[in-house]
Amino acid sequence: MGKPTGFLEYKRQNAQYRNPLERLQDWKEISTLPSEDLLKTQAARCMDCGVPFCQNGSTVGGMSTGCPVFNLIPEWNELVYQGKWKEAYERLSKTNPFPEFTGRACPAPCEAGCVASLYESSVTIKSIEWAIIEKAFEEGWVTPDIPEKRTGVKIAVIGSGPAGLASAHELNKYGHSITVFERADRIGGLLTYGIPKMKIEQHVVDRRIHLMEQAGITFLTNVEVGKDYSIDQLQSEFDAVILCTGATKPRDLQINGRNLKGIHFAMDYLHANTKSMLDSDFKNGQYISAEGKDVVVIGGGDTAVDCIATALRQNCKSVVQFDIYPKRPSERTPDNPWPQYPMTYKLDYGQEEALAKFGDDPRLFTTTALEFIGDDNGQLVAVKSVGMKTTLNEKGEKIREPIPNTEKMIPAQLVLLAIGFEGPEQQLFEQLNIDIKNLKNSSAYKTNIDNVFVAGDARRGQSLIVWAIQEGKEAAKSCHQLITNKVNL
Repeated sequence: MGKPTGFLEYKRQNAQYRNPLERLQDWKEISTLPSEDLLKTQAARCMDCGVPFCQNGSTVGGMSTGCPVFNLIPEWNELVYQGKWKEAYERLSKTNPFPEFTGRACPAPCEAGCVASLYESSVTIKSIEWAIIEKAFEEGWVTPDIPEKRTGVKIAVIGSGPAGLASAHELNKYGHSITVFERADRIGGLLTYGIPKMKIEQHVVDRRIHLMEQAGITFLTNVEVGKDYSIDQLQSEFDAVILCTGATKPRDLQINGRNLKGIHFAMDYLHANTKSMLDSDFKNGQYISAEGKDVVVIGGGDTAVDCIATALRQNCKSVVQFDIYPKRPSERTPDNPWPQYPMTYKLDYGQEEALAKFGDDPRLFTTTALEFIGDDNGQLVAVKSVGMKTTLNEKGEKIREPIPNTEKMIPAQLVLLAIGFEGPEQQLFEQLNIDIKNLKNSSAYKTNIDNVFVAGDARRGQSLIVWAIQEGKEAAKSCHQLITNKVNL
């Protein structure tokens, strides 16, 4: 413990964000790092508690709490407080290969499990993690993990999102030769095309990829396995395969008017926007524009918020978010005790920006779409909404029913569907003869096919970036152990 009375003496200082109206004028990162002095003060609030729930990722009440990558949080908090930044980086890098991603895009379930929140409020773990890795890059402490020797084993990783990159990173350290296949034109998966650049700027992703290339990992873009690269070739050229393709099959909303022009899946919208920005600074016009339009975003998660923030930067006329859940209380309720993730009312960054621009929280709570309304040309003009009541039956299952006389007509020329994902696209799994129904129950990340593993959202369904990284690490370890036993390395 850096300072035994730190949590009593110092108040939590939340992450620093640029002014909402200012940041709407660009696509730069919305947050900034505090000064080193302030970070030391915040690190001093760490209690070094007897059971540090912050560093042990688990699921409590159906929600993540604690750190799934098992970051040694109290240890590097103390080192930051002491000004020992290099030692803090060395401690952080023992568990997390990509702190620059989690420090920016993780929702911080570690802070939900922080014992200090029982007294007043949690330690600002996420900001400290981000500061440690940025300090390490500035000082030149982050170098390629080049193995001392190669084993001769060749392993393919399909997908270059957080799980794929983590698998590749770990397997390369063992000395295996790793090739990462990515069907998009850039490496990074959701880090590049799913998370908007105001949360993770592209140079942050590219910086890490460059290090991995220097460490000996091969990246192939614009190559879709099973289409551009045959399954026979894959199986003959590699000793093992790890599937990290994500849960990219979007959940649809099949209601009247679904085929109208102006209705898009959230990821199609976000991907096209980012690609056009990176390719041409939007000059090629190859993106879905919200400029001058009334926008309705359907869904209540992080992706919905990213859509709101993107539409605002495109100068939409208005934006409304349909959230199926009721407005949450300002404080924890008895059925949401610590260390569960706190289900309390808060404004995420896109909602904060909408409030600043239009004067209101964009959310309509306990609301869903009943029908899409179009004009004679098949163009979307409005969404008919309805209030929803959620109850639990005797089995604990959620039953949702429309509330009578709550229908509204919401103007809309652009609707973005951000209601989650149904799992991985199945074509590649079918070509490999993998039993996709039992992926979640896979032992040690193995599939029913020898030497083929699965990790991340492709296995567990859509989840947090930290779970993807941890699954990628664990799948790599399982793959290495199997290969080691088979070839007697």
